[in-house]
Amino acid sequence: MKIATWNVNSLRARADRVEAWLEANDVDVLAIQETKCKDENFPWELFERLDYEVAHFGFSQWNGVAIASRVGLDDVQRTFAGQPAFGKGGKDPVQEARAIGATCGGVRVWSLYVPNGRGLQDEHMPYKLEWLDVLRQDVEGWLAQDPEAQFALTGDWNIAPRDEDVWDMQYFLENNLTHVSAPERQAFQDFLDAGLTDPMRQRHPGPGPGVYTYWDYTQLRFPKKEGMRIDFQLLSPALASRVVDANVDREERKGKGASDHAPVVVELS
Repeated sequence: MKIATWNVNSLRARADRVEAWLEANDVDVLAIQETKCKDENFPWELFERLDYEVAHFGFSQWNGVAIASRVGLDDVQRTFAGQPAFGKGGKDPVQEARAIGATCGGVRVWSLYVPNGRGLQDEHMPYKLEWLDVLRQDVEGWLAQDPEAQFALTGDWNIAPRDEDVWDMQYFLENNLTHVSAPERQAFQDFLDAGLTDPMRQRHPGPGPGVYTYWDYTQLRFPKKEGMRIDFQLLSPALASRVVDANVDREERKGKGASDHAPVVVELS
């Protein structure tokens, strides 16, 4: 069984590339982030042609998450329990389309688009940290209830957990950038401390461009190999024991019309 996660940065804009990638790769489940569409303009037919069931959660041209599966799609859940909402400038909080879960082939898969944070002093930063903290509490509850639970938290985490996960740590520090701050990194580490495993890190510890998952469109970041490692699949202990391989499909970042993220694929026995 293969599970992939991919921030496509607009599914409609990249429908042809997504379809071609699914045709070329033997993937059973694809977790998608930043679909940037509503249910009514989601390209359902793309997945139907390839015999995938698909569940989508999206309100507008922002955010949006989906799960496509050819091994079953049961118990679909939009948002996790207690998922924080966001209210800009003190306005009434609005729930954003950032999390969707479904059971696929006996595995509970979550497609997550973690809030960006935007700036170290921005109001999105406490929102991001609260969002992660509530999700981590849910994870601890799932494992306490069933230590043998098989689940995967997949998606764009918007965190580079280690210095080696960015092309130039000094650049990030000098410019007071997000994704590498101590609170963000601790929030990510809390999931590992709760018992989850990062199979990509185990098999490809890095450093180097071969493990990056994101390259900004600006300043020729991709050809310069100036990327970041911010897309992950974190697995429960029982599921992690089934891992056969894990890779980043860096080739998919090449060419015209590519997303700024590459797919991360985990293979299970």
